[in-house]
Amino acid sequence: MKLRSGALTAAIVLVLWEVTGRLRLVADGAFPALSAIIRQWWRDRHDYPPHVAATLRSASAGFVIGVLIAVVSALIFSAIPLVERLFRGVTVTLFAVPLIAVVPVLLIAFHGSTPRIIVAAMAVYYPTMVSTLEGLRRIDPRLADVIRASGGGPREITRWVRLRSALPSFLSGLRVAAPAALLGALLAEFGGGIRWGLGSYLLASLGRALPSRIWGIGLVSTIIASLAYAIFSVLATKAGRSLSDVTTATAAPTAGRASSEPWPKRIVLGVASGGIVIGLWALAIELLDISPIVAKSPAGVVRYLVTGPRGASARTRLLHALGQTLPISLLGLACGIAGAFLLAVLLSLKPTIGRATLPFALVTQTMPLSALTPILVLVFGRSILAMVMVTITVTFFPSFVTILQGLSEAPAGPVAVVSAYGGGALTKLRFVAIPHAASHLLTACRLAAPRALLGVMIAEYLATGTGLGNLLNESRGRLEYGMIWTVAAVAVGIAVFVTMLVQVAERQVGRRYGAA
Repeated sequence: MKLRSGALTAAIVLVLWEVTGRLRLVADGAFPALSAIIRQWWRDRHDYPPHVAATLRSASAGFVIGVLIAVVSALIFSAIPLVERLFRGVTVTLFAVPLIAVVPVLLIAFHGSTPRIIVAAMAVYYPTMVSTLEGLRRIDPRLADVIRASGGGPREITRWVRLRSALPSFLSGLRVAAPAALLGALLAEFGGGIRWGLGSYLLASLGRALPSRIWGIGLVSTIIASLAYAIFSVLATKAGRSLSDVTTATAAPTAGRASSEPWPKRIVLGVASGGIVIGLWALAIELLDISPIVAKSPAGVVRYLVTGPRGASARTRLLHALGQTLPISLLGLACGIAGAFLLAVLLSLKPTIGRATLPFALVTQTMPLSALTPILVLVFGRSILAMVMVTITVTFFPSFVTILQGLSEAPAGPVAVVSAYGGGALTKLRFVAIPHAASHLLTACRLAAPRALLGVMIAEYLATGTGLGNLLNESRGRLEYGMIWTVAAVAVGIAVFVTMLVQVAERQVGRRYGAA
């Protein structure tokens, strides 16, 4: 029945797509008919293989490297919690950094496919590390007790319990990491002067007034990312079923002790964590032996922006660009979170709606942002509306999934009390599920905020000619390396600040509602 309903929904959507495209009802043909896209695919059939192969090679290499680093990091963090605290700044930075801000820097420092591989690995690291670490910690303590009683130690517990427990969670992280690797490779292809790659092909097609080709490239990217997502989803489901009987924890893992630590210790660890980030930045420049004219250390960025001869002009341009980018990022983030919350609430009340809406939400998750942005610009024009729509699109799905999970995990006891007093589904949501999901809502904000900034900067970089994205593009053309590094550092700083701010709010909500 579900399969039949899904097929019917898909058929209706395809028919509406064809009719809308044929009648040119959207943006005077910027939304082409599906048949036109297929015909363009056929005409371009000889172009796709080398472009797809080049992108897949870089994305695959970055995926493997990012996964290896993430797993090793998770094993170390699980064994030595203090190391995790000290490297939390690095972890948050790698998660929060808008990739479009670091691409110009990597293109300056490296050649060939190396920038694509590095960006793909950066995109893969965070979701893989977090999911693996959660799996390593979420174990049945009784199994660990059995190992200890048999004379085993931490190494045996890790080998026989933690690694098995982490497998389903690890594979679940890979279903997010695989599309992220493709996104990273595509982003690095923009402006890199690379002949082959889907990103290069898309960039070359933007100025040729061929909406059907742009849509075709976007759909090819979506198909590749969706296949990767589906493969790891199936593997994660099978692994979860096969290991659930022997690895499922009897309770959720205990929360970290950071909130109960004295403030001086937390401040010292926070400063040390930030110092490690700055130290690694300076060390990387030293080890790579890049010219100081091209590569700017933390001190070099400060000199350029504050004490340099062009500091006043640089600050003016930077503040002007920030004034254009930040309001749109916040507006798109708010709209994306609000839409995700409303749909999650509606889905909790009417589960059948999910069969019609979830497939389209999944498209926004699997279509690489660098392929989605030109399509939205075609439909909505080079306007603020296009940038807001890009931001809503990229923030909606992860927020929706996170909030829906919080609503679905409402405690059974309070729900039963509301039912005993005659409360309906809406009352249960209002008094139990929504308060319980408050921490998940903040988690959604933490996950979506860097994506919002990234979405706006990509739209500015590719289409609108405004804000931080355009400032990056202009600086690359002028070989103004100081501004490139400054924009990258400021963008990372903003994303990290918002992420840390939301984490503080999460702890406060966790205390109030008894959440972990």
